[in-house]
Formats: sequence, structure tokens, C-alpha cells
Amino acid sequence: MNLYSLLCLLSLSMAISSEKVIWVSPTTHDFGDIKQKQPVTHEFIFKNTSGKPLKIDNVRPSCGCTDPEWPENSIEPDSSAAIHIEYDARDMGYFYKTIKVYFKGQRRAEWLFIEGNVIE
Repeated sequence: MNLYSLLCLLSLSMAISSEKVIWVSPTTHDFGDIKQKQPVTHEFIFKNTSGKPLKIDNVRPSCGCTDPEWPENSIEPDSSAAIHIEYDARDMGYFYKTIKVYFKGQRRAEWLFIEGNVIE
């Protein structure tokens, strides 16, 4: 095995071991057609795979029409938790919103997506 191959394998193993969460549920949710002025909710479920307690620092939706709730306390290793999202369906038409999830000690945000169509 040459040096380049060894470095590639080493960086791949480091990337795999640095993963802190896996998403048990899909990271995209399609609400389909929903009635105007009737909020809808969805839960995104993840599992802590880090081997240490894990805490969510912040959850940032792309607009004020999306309201997130998340566990305040740490999630123990090999445990699952949920991020609860409520979408306020006040504006008519198609929507596609993003939600960034920041875990403590993780530089990159995890991305979640919701979409749907608000009808009368």
C-alpha cells in the first residue's frame, strides 16, 4: 500500500469516527397539501453515536414561520432524541424551509428540510 492510499484510509476513518449523530428519520419531510392557518408539526429523530453525552447548542430555522423545540439536557450515548418542528401555515402556496441544527463541539450544522403546499 502506498503512502497516498494510507493517508486516504486514515482520513476516511477519522471522518467516520467524528460523526456524532445519525438521523433515524429522514432529514426531509413533505407535509403535502395543508390547510391555511392550521399549523402542522413533525419530529426529526436522531441518535447520539459519539460515545459521549451530546447537547444541542441551537436550532435555527430559515424563517419565523417555523418554530423548533429540542431537548435542553444532554442526550446520552446510543440514545435517541427528537427535534420537534411546527410550521405556521399562514401564507398560501408552496414552501421549502431549512432548519440548521448545531451540536456542541461540532463546527458544521446538520441540515433538516420541510416542504409542502398551503391551500385554502
